[in-house]
Amino acid sequence: MLIEIKDLSKTYILGEIEVPALKETNINIEKNEYVSIMGPSGSGKSTLMNILGCLDVPTGGDYILNNQNVSSLTDDQLAEIRNKEIGFVFQTFNLLPRADALHNVELPLIYNGTPRIKRREMAREALEKVGLADRADHKPNELSGGQRQRVAIARALINKPSIILADEPTGNLDSKTGEEIMKIFSDLHAAGHTIILVTHEEYIANHSKRTIRLLDGYVQSDTMN
Repeated sequence: MLIEIKDLSKTYILGEIEVPALKETNINIEKNEYVSIMGPSGSGKSTLMNILGCLDVPTGGDYILNNQNVSSLTDDQLAEIRNKEIGFVFQTFNLLPRADALHNVELPLIYNGTPRIKRREMAREALEKVGLADRADHKPNELSGGQRQRVAIARALINKPSIILADEPTGNLDSKTGEEIMKIFSDLHAAGHTIILVTHEEYIANHSKRTIRLLDGYVQSDTMN
């Protein structure tokens, strides 16, 4: 089992008010699954994504990733897991505006100390996987929205992570470009990657093989597509 979430809860404290975001959540995800997480605003899907991505820790329960319980790790330990195990793809791309595509893709390898020649070679390979090898020296403002998201996907792949975690990856793209990006995710899944996609768009969720729906902090349904 790649991911085991057991009786997970998350409560935010706002002044004297407690706001429960997740309640007694139980989810298992196997290696090489392609899962969508859906739900209206306030359902808990962003909180769940932040916990899955080791950007936040639960208030109660356990999150076990690759047989390691990450629920109570320190910030430094969480950062290490993020770098090794998780590739992030965001709606807003999160690229460095002054850096070319190759440098944006190799960033995670700079942080973990990979030698320059090796990391540039790996970055070129990742760009090739998303069909952007010929745009390696272009900066984000010289790329279309779809091309920027491809750079972001290449960056997510660079560390060969256990999970690719995509948060509304087509949210800033027109529908045709969005379909092209979803085709990349389908290809990555076919190549053996585990993909977890957070979306509020039904047609985007339909690209995945399984949809988990949250409502008011609970898992409302968990169905195969």
